[in-house]
Amino acid sequence: MKHFLIAISILVALSSFNSFKTIKIAKPPVDKADSIHIKQLFNTALNNGKSYQWLDHLSNNIGGRLSGSPEAQQAVEWGEKLMNDLSFDKVWLQPVMVPHWVRGEKEEAYFTDNKIKYHVAICALGGSIATPENGISGEVVEVKSLEEAEALGEKLRGKIVFFNRPFDDTLIETFKAYGGCVDQRGAGAQVTGKFGVLGAIVRSMTGSIDDFPHTGAMHYGDIPENEKVPTAAISTIAANLLSEKLKENPTLKFYFKQSCKTLPNAPSFNVIGEITGSEFPDEYITVGGHLDSWDLGDGAHDDGAGIVQSIEVLRLFQLNGIKPKHTIRAVLFMNEENGLRGGKKYAEEAKNNNEIHIAALESDSGGFTPRGFSIDANGKNMELIKSWKSLLAPYGLHDINEGHTGSDIGPLKSETISLFGYRPDSQRYFEYHHAANDTFDKVNKRELELGAASMASLVYLLDNYLK
Repeated sequence: MKHFLIAISILVALSSFNSFKTIKIAKPPVDKADSIHIKQLFNTALNNGKSYQWLDHLSNNIGGRLSGSPEAQQAVEWGEKLMNDLSFDKVWLQPVMVPHWVRGEKEEAYFTDNKIKYHVAICALGGSIATPENGISGEVVEVKSLEEAEALGEKLRGKIVFFNRPFDDTLIETFKAYGGCVDQRGAGAQVTGKFGVLGAIVRSMTGSIDDFPHTGAMHYGDIPENEKVPTAAISTIAANLLSEKLKENPTLKFYFKQSCKTLPNAPSFNVIGEITGSEFPDEYITVGGHLDSWDLGDGAHDDGAGIVQSIEVLRLFQLNGIKPKHTIRAVLFMNEENGLRGGKKYAEEAKNNNEIHIAALESDSGGFTPRGFSIDANGKNMELIKSWKSLLAPYGLHDINEGHTGSDIGPLKSETISLFGYRPDSQRYFEYHHAANDTFDKVNKRELELGAASMASLVYLLDNYLK
């Protein structure tokens, strides 16, 4: 009897084990035709793509598109016309009020050391106030963190604080390196203004050693007007030089001048186009990027690439005769860079109109070689999406993992929607991010088209299988 019970126990264990194994190795719930459709989407993008041509026009004929600027309005008109010319089922403009900050005259900076004047490259950070008309000059205190600046406190009074924490080059994912430094850009002036500093200089948010200062948004929070100080980014070459000279001469004087200002909020628009779903027209899959950009370059990678790729997704569906079950929307969000007003407005209107969004995909990481997608979804959908790896891996889309998906689609987050971020290779992105060298010539045509096809493939699978 004892041996019989042992035998039964073994059989039950084996049965349970085999059942468990069967579940784990279940094939993805996809049809054999899916690989054919995905291949055709890539073929069409590579043989008959339009994204590169559109980006050429957006970058070179319109240029940098800071919210509230004439160029931003030109981009709105361009996007609306393009989607109408492509005969999308519906195209419209969604009004949104946006911040209107202007840079003014080119910034000037130098420091003097033993009567030698070193001119250095700086640019005002978005949202900063101007210096006095004649600029400001003062001794410099170098710090590596907000915490270090806070600890110095009153010792900073009457000085220019220099935030000089570089990227951690050991991090393979450069967005993590960026995230590890960007707090000094965003909050440096807010933290130090209360100590009576003259101004703040921040090392550019890039791992490259070059002479391009990288702008970006900063904020003062709710500090009093008299505590707000002018803030600028300094190129990494200049930051290294300044740091080196400060070690030799801690009392050297730094001068900078900028004439930026904030104007009243300005009217603008999100640009939206859609293809109506054949089975679920009132359920939406959104794909998009942000139409605005900083003003120093032409915003080709950030985020012209995401804009043209998003429009191309819908066009690839059209050219391949794919009739989506759900309504597919391309959204060109306004004001991601210095306010996120477009993303918030889109989510607000979706809620007001009781729209059902089942998925949203954002492209805002440049137009480089495809690597995969980040996902923010419930456990069931996460497993479903990961089961598609065998379909996507032949196109280099190996990295399909949980992570941050995108700032503009973030306000849509709920228990039911699945959010995705298109993830190209990140190694070169921060060479150009928010800098004057973010220009069309830095974009590779094939890489851009591969990205559009990658996004279209994911949207195709979402449309067919996501519940």
